[in-house]
Formats: sequence, structure tokens, C-alpha cells
Amino acid sequence: MIPAERPPCAGNIVAVERGSFAASVGLRPGDELLAVNGHPVEDVIDVQFYAAEDVVALTYRRNGEEHEVYGNRKDGQALGLEFDHPTFDIDIRRCNNLCPFCFVLQTAPRMRRTLYIKDDDYRYSFLYGHFVTLTNLSDHDWKRIEEQRLSPLYVSVHATDLETRRKCLANKAAPDILEQLRWLAERRIETHTQLVITPELNDGPALERSVRDLAELYPSVISVSVVPVGLTKHHKYGHRPLTVAEMESIVGQVEGWQTEYLDELGVRFAYLSDEWYLATDRPVPPKEAYDGLELEENGLGQVRGFLEDWEAVKGEIPNSKSQTPKTGKAGRRPHHTSLAARHATLVTAALFSPTLRATADEFNGLAGTRLEAIAVVNERLGETITVAGLLMGNDVIAQLAGRDVGEFVVLPRVMFDHPQGISLDDVSPLQIAKALGVPVYLADAMGDVLDALTGVNTLRFDPKDKVAPVEVMRAGGWAVEKYL
Repeated sequence: MIPAERPPCAGNIVAVERGSFAASVGLRPGDELLAVNGHPVEDVIDVQFYAAEDVVALTYRRNGEEHEVYGNRKDGQALGLEFDHPTFDIDIRRCNNLCPFCFVLQTAPRMRRTLYIKDDDYRYSFLYGHFVTLTNLSDHDWKRIEEQRLSPLYVSVHATDLETRRKCLANKAAPDILEQLRWLAERRIETHTQLVITPELNDGPALERSVRDLAELYPSVISVSVVPVGLTKHHKYGHRPLTVAEMESIVGQVEGWQTEYLDELGVRFAYLSDEWYLATDRPVPPKEAYDGLELEENGLGQVRGFLEDWEAVKGEIPNSKSQTPKTGKAGRRPHHTSLAARHATLVTAALFSPTLRATADEFNGLAGTRLEAIAVVNERLGETITVAGLLMGNDVIAQLAGRDVGEFVVLPRVMFDHPQGISLDDVSPLQIAKALGVPVYLADAMGDVLDALTGVNTLRFDPKDKVAPVEVMRAGGWAVEKYL
């Protein structure tokens, strides 16, 4: 049970931006922030909210002694504080559900401790777009959402019918999600929602009811992301993945609703994640089909973004015959050095491999290179897990060992989306480089591959390196907010 009122806590300051307000009043790394304008703070949200004034008072602790400083904050001046963790009271709010499709509950044994923590923290939803269930909020939390207008929030609905949702969450006490969403709508708190579709649990009529119910709350409910369930070989609750035929049927359903809602609401409202299109061998929608929403973090529109980047990068590739590129379109200068006969390996998982392979073949046709796209099988979690972000470093090493991988290997950057730059099985890009004996580059798109070939991709790990250079780690963009 979460108490209604939080105990006092402090934010540990690790950096103070030069020229910022915090620097001007003398705060230093190592100080502990206790309050802003007299309000105790429990996370960076509180700090941002209470510091949005012309005059700011900061209460902090240094060497065990409390101090208070204040001053006038200039228009547009950054507060300038960086903390060791975005939440000060606890590391992250735990989930009180037992969803049978929860990834945490079907993770392989003997992996790092933090992979078994079920997070469900509304603060991370507001700050970073994490989807939460709203089943573990206290009166304090609801009051704070209203007072600080924490909008938008990202909500895992799964089903709007109460009994079906309780089955999805394996939580007989789960509150009515429609009542919660209406409460938020009345207070002008917007939400993005998602439905993770598990066959014979929340598909069919339950799926239609959910979409219809949520559409009635538009525009407070901005969107519904429809996502297929992912089940590892360690799943133990008797469910199964969707078949291709079932996925095709659901794609048809959702596309029908999109046409209807585009006429009725002016937006498509319900959106399919990329897996539906890749698994059913359908073309991914154009960018405008997402109505200007940025839902890539939930797997919607990532492939379209990759393909659009590729269209822009084509103009920068030196032609294998003329060695003269067209005018660059992707914001970089065209490369004039011939890439003919350069050989490298691009790694991805099974789901994206046909797209990457087709793109690599097209790249080879333009530049005369020998880029080879390899699909690595997820042995640790099972062949049903086919996305690049869940690839294991040891699987990459095992499946590339003994192959002629060329002069370097390109890995998906999302494999290492952790502040320490490691994969799910605690393997770093540098370890993979050492094991394979060739440099490793990280990439999000084909522009990064071109940069690797021309020597300007900074996310490079050389097998001769003892440690990864700090500047490489900082350039990686790893999501510190996910660190537990």
C-alpha cells in the first residue's frame, strides 16, 4: 500500500550547468536539493514545476547542513541542475499486476536483477512516455497529476471491459479504466493508450469494444496503439502468439476503423505497430498515416522513418561507376570516395531482416559494396522474440563466429539502450568487437552505415581498445531514465 503523503527526500545533484540559475546562486555537485520555493521535492517533475517562477528559492543540504538561497531567474534561463536519478524518493514505482504477457514474468533466468523489476510509474510515463496501468496510484498521486497537469500520460488499457481488463492484468481489484480516463479528461489531462493483443483474451469483440469506448473520449484520449503480444519461450501461462492469419484479420479491422475515424474525427485514432505490417508482409504506412503523432518509442512508424532516411541517404552515396554522388539530402555533405568492394556485416533480428536485406542490396547496387544483412536468432528468449531491441550480445557473438564478416560489423544501437551501454545479457559492443576481432559500429539508420564506411560514425568500438572512450558512450544516447 502506497502512503498518501510521501516522506521527505532529496535530489542528489551530480552536475550544475555553467551560466544557469543554480550556478548563479552557488549550488555545486554533491549538494542535495530538498525544496523549491518552500515545496519539498520528490522528483524532477516537482523541481520543474515549482521552479517555474521569476523568483526561485532553493533549499539544499551540503555536508550535513541545510542552506537556503534565492534569486531572480532571468527569462529563458535554465535552472541547470542534473540529478543522479529522476526520482528522489524511490528508484521506481513497482507494478501490482501479474499480466500473463508481461515481459518481466517471462524473462530468461539468471539475468541481471533489474530485468525482474516490474515498473509501473506514472512519473516515468509523463517524463519519458512509458506506458503504465494506473492501478497503483494513491490519492497523493491523483492530486498531483491534477495540480501539476501531468499531460500527456501513456496508459496501458488492454481492454475497456472491466472483467476482461482484470483478466489481462490478473488483478481482481483493478479499477475501471474508463472511469479513470474520464476523470483525467475532465481535468484536461490527455492520454495516449495502448492495447497489447493476446489471442482469445482481448481480441475479437473485446478489441472492437475497447477501440470504440476509447474513441468516445477523443480528443482527451489522443490515440490507441494496437500492439501484438510478444511471448518468450519462458512464458508459463498458457497463451500463444497470434497467427499470421489472425494478424491479417486484425490489420483489416483496424484499417477499417481508421477510415471511419478519419471521416468522423479527422484522425485515424487507432494505429498499428510496425510488427503487424512486417509479419503479414504488407507495406508499412506512409508518414502521414500517423497524423503527426510521435509514437516511434512504442514501435509505430519506426520502419517508415528508416525508409525515409534511406531515401534521403541515397543521394549521398558515391556511384560505383562515376564515383560522383548526387546532391546530399540528409543534411550531410555528399561523399566522394569510392566505396566499391567494401565488405561489412549488418546485424538485425528476424522481423526486420527482410527490410534491411533489401535496403543493403540496394545500397550495394548503388555503391558496389558488399554489405551483408544477417538475422540473428534470439536463443536466450526464443525464436518467437524477433525484434532487434531484445537481441542478446552472446547470440551475436555465437552466430557470427567463424563467418567472414568483412572489415566491420554494424549492430542496432537499440540493443544497448542502457546507460552502461550493454545488451540485455550484459554484453557491451566492445566485448563483441573483441570476440569477433573487427570493429563494431552502432547504427539506427542507413545514414549511420554510410558514416561507418566513410569513417565519420563516432559510435565505433575497436577490438584494440581497453575501454570504450567516454565520448563514444556519451554520443550513444542511451536512455538513462531506464536505469534502475
